[in-house]
Amino acid sequence: MNWDWQIFWDSFPRLLDGLVIALQATVVGYLIALVLGLVFALLRRSRLVWVSAPVGLVVEFIRSTPLLVQLFFLFYVLPQFDVHLSTLMTGAIGLGVHYATYISEVYRAGIEGVPQGQWEAAKALNLPARRTWTSVILPQAIPRSAPALGNYVIAMFKDTPQLIVITLPEMLTTAQGIGSETFRYPEPITVAGILYLATALVMSWIARIFERRFGTVRAA
Repeated sequence: MNWDWQIFWDSFPRLLDGLVIALQATVVGYLIALVLGLVFALLRRSRLVWVSAPVGLVVEFIRSTPLLVQLFFLFYVLPQFDVHLSTLMTGAIGLGVHYATYISEVYRAGIEGVPQGQWEAAKALNLPARRTWTSVILPQAIPRSAPALGNYVIAMFKDTPQLIVITLPEMLTTAQGIGSETFRYPEPITVAGILYLATALVMSWIARIFERRFGTVRAA
């Protein structure tokens, strides 16, 4: 089979549009995962069993079921309950909630990595719980979590092709559309692969910069 360079180059503009949509889903989903993951981590540390136990069950359930199943649920089941979301928001929420369960474990490890002396010092100073968390524990726990948090944003971006099941026009969906129009799949799929690789490398480089800049633990 001959390689068609014309289709190869003509695929770039449309696939770049798909890349923008994939990045939008990744950014929104990652912000959801960062916030919701921290909420999960803190609630699971609650001394109230009626709080920590249900949250733990929810986290384990989400983490133990495939992302595709969760996307299908959000896209096809929620509208049955009169909950209507755009395709982009559905994909972003699906990615965000799914990865929040993994990021919660990253936060948990970071929190547990804070030296016991820091907890004792906060208690000795009679700091309220909120001040202890915001001024002592989290400023030390989050930098410890920086490397893993950077890895998860890349992993989330590489999972955006799964959004094809909810018809979000990200790169893989667009590449398949070009293939069905031209009856040539190798060229658009190759372009999509190149764009995925280049974007992931850039994201990895940015993550390393943030890790060096904000990954240093400053003791309270």
